[in-house]
Amino acid sequence: MTKSNAGTFTLTDDATGTSYKLPVIDGTMGPSVIDVRKLYAETGHFTYDPGFTSTGSCESALTFIDGDEGILLHRGYSIEDLAENSDFLDVAYLLLYGDLPNKDQKKKFDRDVTYHTMVHEQLSNFYRGFRRDAHPMAVLCGVIGALSAFYHDSTDIHDERQRMVASFRLIAKMPTIAAMAYKYSVGQPFNYPRNDLTYAENFLHMMFAVPAEPYKMSPTIARAMDRILILHADHEQNASTSTVRLSGSSGANPFACIAAGIASLWGPAHGGANEAVLNMLQEIGHKDNINEYIKKAKDKDDPFRLMGFGHRVYKNYDPRAKVMQKSCHEVLAELDLDDPLLELAMALEKIALEDDYFVEKKLFPNVDFYSGIVLKALGFPTSMFTVLFAVARTVGWVAQWKEMIEDPSQKIGRPRQLYTGPAQRAYVPLGDR
Repeated sequence: MTKSNAGTFTLTDDATGTSYKLPVIDGTMGPSVIDVRKLYAETGHFTYDPGFTSTGSCESALTFIDGDEGILLHRGYSIEDLAENSDFLDVAYLLLYGDLPNKDQKKKFDRDVTYHTMVHEQLSNFYRGFRRDAHPMAVLCGVIGALSAFYHDSTDIHDERQRMVASFRLIAKMPTIAAMAYKYSVGQPFNYPRNDLTYAENFLHMMFAVPAEPYKMSPTIARAMDRILILHADHEQNASTSTVRLSGSSGANPFACIAAGIASLWGPAHGGANEAVLNMLQEIGHKDNINEYIKKAKDKDDPFRLMGFGHRVYKNYDPRAKVMQKSCHEVLAELDLDDPLLELAMALEKIALEDDYFVEKKLFPNVDFYSGIVLKALGFPTSMFTVLFAVARTVGWVAQWKEMIEDPSQKIGRPRQLYTGPAQRAYVPLGDR
């Protein structure tokens, strides 16, 4: 809950000497904001903020990040506590409804999601329109966007029940659709979801089971998968979430909005970072080469960059990275893998954290530094890394979309610009040009 009586901010126009008082609004936590909604009407000026790095685009009660302190909270609960003590559908309920579920609520919610995991049978035919070598993110984006053509009864955003049904369908069907994209790419038959499995177990089953032999479910691997989903469930107003909100502000149906979020996530600067970490580690090749590559990373004229270190928001150790590091060790111990990439990653982390250059610039390991190694160990191809991110982030996108739709102060998004093109010119007929 916000309050608008937190004081005012005075803005003075040096050219005219005129002063303007702008309201200051406090949130529950974090920096206060200067309310500039009437700035243009009162001053004739817009604000200029490329990338919106200093702009609060909405009011939200879902996720709080303190980048300086390395804090990530969902509805007030730390990500460390949630990853350690909850499962993914616990966190999904929390994001959607504001509180952790009690036993009865949990049982009903889990069942409601589970019984929405199957997709319309005709949807399987949709995959045949894609080339076998299509990137799974291209397939995911197309199929999710097409859901509005299959589920007409949950596209009215003004109907509370239809919004709820659409939310369940998206959260439940995303793993099914993602696994089908993978199976199609490798020429294997689709696996139907199973109602006797948890959300994470079901996803692993649909990804890796084959008809020729039973799929053995490891509790350790399933728990690691569940943690990965929790750690990526929501992350405040990032590029893809902002895209979902901006798309939704026009009144677009929820399936179209989530497809827009998937398209934004596909960008290598957003969802593809963990794949970039693996590529970097493979380029370094061996622990003996670390010092050479750290020198390259410090050289402004060298194109090499140390991937998986630093974050747009976090100026401290990414709290998700600590949890992911623990999962890394658990997974590799369970699978009895002696992964040289993990050993290289651990050595690189130790050296970088002790190097004055990285310490001064606060370039700490982020969640992507470890998640790519974990996903590789679990058997996911790199082309599926961003798809998995989308599976996890769907609940955050849906919760953010739902919050926006139910906010009475929400308006259609319409950023303004600083125009730098030609001033108005007289038209020149073709023969005179």
